[in-house]
Amino acid sequence: MRSNYWTCSKFADWLRGTMKPKAETGEGWHKWNKQAKKSHPFRYWLAEEGLDIIQTTIFYPVDKIYDLKYYINNRFVTRTHSLTAHVRDIRPGSWCDVGNRFLPCLFNELVDFVEIELAWWHVAWDEDARKKFVAPWWAWGWFRWRTWRKPECGLANLEWQRKLIVNDEWADKDHPEYGKPTHQAIKAQEILDLYNWWTIERPKRVDPHEASGWSAYCDERRDDRDEDGEPYGFMGREERTPEEKERVSKMLDECNRLEQAYETEDEEMMIRLIKVRHGLWT
Repeated sequence: MRSNYWTCSKFADWLRGTMKPKAETGEGWHKWNKQAKKSHPFRYWLAEEGLDIIQTTIFYPVDKIYDLKYYINNRFVTRTHSLTAHVRDIRPGSWCDVGNRFLPCLFNELVDFVEIELAWWHVAWDEDARKKFVAPWWAWGWFRWRTWRKPECGLANLEWQRKLIVNDEWADKDHPEYGKPTHQAIKAQEILDLYNWWTIERPKRVDPHEASGWSAYCDERRDDRDEDGEPYGFMGREERTPEEKERVSKMLDECNRLEQAYETEDEEMMIRLIKVRHGLWT
């Protein structure tokens, strides 16, 4: 993949006889192409077609090496053909039902997107950012292998994105969205919220069995002994009194309530991640 094209160079402008705009609307590009071709037909062809043919021929070996490099990267390093879970969420070799894989796999990919992909984006064309975040030589440029992880760098990129607003570059001042966050900024804010939920908020959850008192009660039951001093074991006896039965019922209700609340939140967050999926690009 080339970082520049000869047809967009100053030499191409000279050869063509007309300067190519830095940016234009679809209609603007149509008008420019029509006018440039009409002004100097042959020179237009030389700049737009001839230079591209020459550049493609010269860079053919380099492009093929680049393609091979990224095939190896995508196939064996980042494995962009698959969704993966971190070892802290699903231990390799352990069984995990399909339905239970969705949440960790999706959010682990989100974490990688922020901490690796956006971190690269933030330093790719900014030398000051590379110095600030101490980006190694293999984190950007031609030799990039998409293995450099820098959470604070990816978060800095999201911070920049979420502050983008519709200004004079995007619309006239009388436009209804002028001064408001761009669609990119809105998606960046949502990505940041989901990232923080998975990495900061969700890990703080209290265990339902601990919070409800059920774990402590189970420990009590395991210490119970019969009249001969033999341990009952957890299932060795029924609840002895109405008070104990009520206590058990309340603990189980609270445990179930917390588990359902967590399940509902997980589902809502997965849906939010699916809805923002088209904002996950670099």
